Amino acid sequence: MKTISTQLETVRARIVAACQDAGRDAREVTLLAVSKTFGADAIRQAYAAGQTAFGENYIQEAVEKIIALRDLPLQWHCIGPIQSNKTRLVAEHFDWVHTVDRLKVAQRLSEQRPVHLAPLQVCIQVNVDGGDTKSGVTPEEALALAPQVAALPGLRLRGLMSIPEPTPDFIAACALFASVRAVFDALNAQGLALDTLSLGMSADLEAAIHSGSTMVRVGSAIFGGRPPGRPASLEA
Repeated sequence: MKTISTQLETVRARIVAACQDAGRDAREVTLLAVSKTFGADAIRQAYAAGQTAFGENYIQEAVEKIIALRDLPLQWHCIGPIQSNKTRLVAEHFDWVHTVDRLKVAQRLSEQRPVHLAPLQVCIQVNVDGGDTKSGVTPEEALALAPQVAALPGLRLRGLMSIPEPTPDFIAACALFASVRAVFDALNAQGLALDTLSLGMSADLEAAIHSGSTMVRVGSAIFGGRPPGRPASLEA
């Protein structure tokens, strides 16, 4: 029977192999374990196996786990959509947000970030292939939004996140990820000094790493299939 520890080892080996194939240093890529719908015990098992960064989609559920696991030195990433009435919870409890796609939400996160905490690390979500079911701004909108977000005092803009539609074709996946990388490079050319590309999940992390991803979001390959009762779309 596979354990969370053995599955983490397998994912880490995939990351190392992908980096070798891409001519990159594996230390350039952070593994974000997507723990949505899994309980605190599963996160403790992952922590015991050396994992410290965790991604959560459902804010209220995440806050309960963050409070329950305060005895561990964990880093928490919000990777789900944020409604305006949930910005305070995110600002008060998370370390990172990957899904900024509106200036209003960014402004609320900045205003509600407690002053005793470090600035909230944020990525702008880019909807690179125009999928109707996904959040995110267009690449053109990202170019306009990024400087506005970077200017907010309670935030630190780190980079971009995207969830392209799944494709089994490696070359096609690389092309989608490369289009996000192009926006990232354009923003850096404007002087924003971004360092994070949050690209790739369980099924396509190799293509994402080949395309320059610095953070891969992996859930099912670490924790297994999701418990019933949650949507299976956009599985990490």
